[in-house]
Amino acid sequence: MAEGVMTAPRIFFYVQHLLGIGHIARASRIANALVKDGFDVTVVTGGLPVPGFPGEGVKTVALPAVVASNAGFSGLADADGRPAGEDFLNARRQLLLDAFHAVRPDVVIIEAFPFGRRQMRFELLPLLEAIEQAEPRPKLVSSVRDILQENRKAGRDAETVTLVRDHFDAVLVHGDPGFVRLEDTFPLTPQIADRLRYTGLVAAPPAPEPTETFDIIASAGGGAVGAELIGAAKEAAALLPDSLRWLLVAGPNLPEADFAALSEDAAPNVTLVRFRKDFPSLLRGAKVSISQAGYNTVGDLLRTECRAILIPFVAGGETEQTVRAERLQALGLADILPESGLTSGHVKEAVERALAAQLRGPVLLDLDGAEKTALIIRSMIAESLA
Repeated sequence: MAEGVMTAPRIFFYVQHLLGIGHIARASRIANALVKDGFDVTVVTGGLPVPGFPGEGVKTVALPAVVASNAGFSGLADADGRPAGEDFLNARRQLLLDAFHAVRPDVVIIEAFPFGRRQMRFELLPLLEAIEQAEPRPKLVSSVRDILQENRKAGRDAETVTLVRDHFDAVLVHGDPGFVRLEDTFPLTPQIADRLRYTGLVAAPPAPEPTETFDIIASAGGGAVGAELIGAAKEAAALLPDSLRWLLVAGPNLPEADFAALSEDAAPNVTLVRFRKDFPSLLRGAKVSISQAGYNTVGDLLRTECRAILIPFVAGGETEQTVRAERLQALGLADILPESGLTSGHVKEAVERALAAQLRGPVLLDLDGAEKTALIIRSMIAESLA
């Protein structure tokens, strides 16, 4: 890295989102913080394009997209929903390796792997091999959220530990250890404790004041799985005083037929949209938010004093959002409704409780994870030069 002293250190950041937009949103915030800190950042994306991400100043390499072909994330399909065949995957792997060699990075960040994204081993194990053979070898970092999916198959955690110990210089855990610790959902954490660095939650910076206000905002994240949540919120609006202004954010991935059905006979006090770029600002002005308990949505909520009703995503055996929602509920920061059997009556009662509740004070969790990530990576580079 002799020339790296004179030029901006180069980051090669791999992120693969399979369902929803949470992973690409978090990675983009980190990438933007790295750019602001003076790094030369290339983000390699492997999922369907998402408007607005990865963001300004970030170089991007878009691999041919793959998505989860089922709710359990076990299969891969191409952008048209066809099973991803061997030729397709081989070509994709070669593009990834070519991009790595072209960038000649000082640091490689791999989002989620080896704690998740096992389906991507066909290209990530060869990438690890290329990193080990590179001269000079770049630092390798895993970027992982604070709460992992539980009920993993036997032996998977040990496999993860082996990969971390054999290849990774650090594991950046994007959470506040006072809120949740990696060992809460990854029992073998003590075996990799020397690699762990907690960054704080990667929340967006505080949003500007809203340009318009709604009393209640119901949002479905990317929207791939949120039709029932939005439908129940729409019906609940009809059961509550029509002086309350509702915004329903259905998400960019909600199927068109579902969006059209939701648009029919919406009450005058209900606004339905697919996406609002100023969503975090709108939360600042809202009294109540109804949403899933995804990482980024919760980060946005914790920047506001909006009261939260969380409906954790549980399809396909997902556990991560339930753990997060229960932690927030224990801190008095959220109310929880179950995803299965959700009715307009449940939503109405939860909204009434939220509207009657006291405003909470500021949240004392570390929300500056993007900036802290940049500081940690800069210090790792400094150590390697020392």
